[in-house]
Amino acid sequence: MFSLTSSQRYLLYKGDCDMRRGAYSLSGLVRSELNRDPLSGEVFVFLNRRRSCIKLLRWEPGGFVLYSKHLEKGTYTRPHFANTDGILSWSELVLMIEGIVIKKSIQKPRYTAFS
Repeated sequence: MFSLTSSQRYLLYKGDCDMRRGAYSLSGLVRSELNRDPLSGEVFVFLNRRRSCIKLLRWEPGGFVLYSKHLEKGTYTRPHFANTDGILSWSELVLMIEGIVIKKSIQKPRYTAFS
């Protein structure tokens, strides 16, 4: 079952992606362009040039899961990163998918347990 939680890692592909690509083609893009293992369980986020379509790719036991959403009206806004490695937080992903743009935000530090 395809489920996304805040405990997962989300990586945004910084280039523009051809949305005709399927799961295996996107996994090749992850391996060659992002230098990441598509079988790692991380969620990879792709946007098209017009930013009207988003795809999320994740490996689950048994195969790839591909989530796709096409907007009838409007565009997705790429989040501004504090770091340059393309890592999205769960909240940034949800805000991006829901079309919410925050002009100024301050995130207070929270405790996280490291394993």
